[in-house]
Amino acid sequence: MTLNPEKTTKLSNRFEQALVYATRLHAQQVRKGSGVPYISHLLSVAALVIEDGGDEDEAIAALLHDAIEDQGGDKTRQEIREKFGETVVNIVNACTDAEVIPKPPWQARKQNYIEKMRHASPQVRRVSMADKLHNARSILADWHRGENDIWSRFTGGREGTLWYYRSLIEVNRQAGSNFLTEECGRVVKQLEQI
Repeated sequence: MTLNPEKTTKLSNRFEQALVYATRLHAQQVRKGSGVPYISHLLSVAALVIEDGGDEDEAIAALLHDAIEDQGGDKTRQEIREKFGETVVNIVNACTDAEVIPKPPWQARKQNYIEKMRHASPQVRRVSMADKLHNARSILADWHRGENDIWSRFTGGREGTLWYYRSLIEVNRQAGSNFLTEECGRVVKQLEQI
């Protein structure tokens, strides 16, 4: 399938600035279990958003979707607003699970996020689902690499994690299914079998 060149996302130096900013913010962070630099996740989520037709604001929000939660709370929110604008910070806010330490209990936090997505804009749902798709793919890849205890790194364990993904997929399907949602559904079906 060829993308329509008129609908292809154009990236400006704002995206480049966001990439540098995200790289610096998450420089000391690694992925659970694998130890891979965290920027790999942010790049993957941004790529999925761009490939799904997201605009530059959505691609920037994809790079920054964990910044408030993991790297500074309100101070980081204000920096994002100042550097990248209201649209980007609104998407990042909506994708933020929790920003307080200690985080609220896992089940309540995830249920709250699911409810947020039920009323979220298509732009927010695109970034959120790209994030969940990449996370699910990473879990599956780790299992294929021979990690037998992949579920122990997640607070919700196997059942909680699968419930969370299934719930978000259902919310997105109710809002109008798309490639990211269906692809996440396919990956989660594979995860259910391991």
